[in-house]
Amino acid sequence: MRRTENLTSSPGQPARKRGVHRHALPVRLWHWLNVIAVFVLLGSGLSIFNAHPRLYWGQYGANFDPAWLEIGSRDGGQEGFLRIGPLEVETTGILGVFEKDGSLRRRAWPHYLTIPADYSLAQGRLYHLFTAWIFGIAGLAYALWSVAGRHFRRDLLPARKEMAPRHIWHDVKQHARLRLPKGEAALRYNILQKFSYLFVLFVLLPMMVLTGLAMSPNMNAAWPWLLDLFGGRQSARSLHFIAAFLIAGFILVHIIMVIAAGPLNEIRSMITGRFRIREDRP
Repeated sequence: MRRTENLTSSPGQPARKRGVHRHALPVRLWHWLNVIAVFVLLGSGLSIFNAHPRLYWGQYGANFDPAWLEIGSRDGGQEGFLRIGPLEVETTGILGVFEKDGSLRRRAWPHYLTIPADYSLAQGRLYHLFTAWIFGIAGLAYALWSVAGRHFRRDLLPARKEMAPRHIWHDVKQHARLRLPKGEAALRYNILQKFSYLFVLFVLLPMMVLTGLAMSPNMNAAWPWLLDLFGGRQSARSLHFIAAFLIAGFILVHIIMVIAAGPLNEIRSMITGRFRIREDRP
């Protein structure tokens, strides 16, 4: 149960603020550990992708095989492009070809997005694999705590009335207009938050872990069924890339919502656990 206390209650004020203990310590620790881990995983993953900036479906894929996604350069390395299926877009200066220290660099992803900044496949793999263990163990611990501590059932599992199409459509319209919940309603996850968190926790994160394991030769020897599960090594690599970018999209939307809801209050609640809600006086 959340603890509350009045923070301002002067009779001359039309509204008052109430302090609420919103996020438990395990949630806050997992959140900030994930901030670091996902940042390193995305940056090092882009560095690894630069070694072969093409994606395929199936078991095999090499330079002369048809790729469904490719980032590269042409015209003597002067023009960058992104190709997804039959769609091709010029990306000079952003992807494929960019400028660094006064000279053109020909890499899929620019240095300011990769870890390390200077291209190194070996270092990128070291960062990625080390952080992946932290990410996976922390995620498993959080999942076990959520189920055992009733966080999942109490805060994340949608209620039957929330599943009504009218209720979902109302929340979609409110979020599109950036009319976010206030007062007591701000303390509970709405149905869109629940859907997105459940999708990330139980679809994207397991997919990231399993497809990552499927690309490991050691795991292929121990668990050959992983390759069959995803339709081959190249399919696993493609799904890994797609899941990573869906997580990046989730993070972007999450940041926008935090800014719209009031970043100081939201960030403070994820550091200290304390959240302030504004209530209109009767």
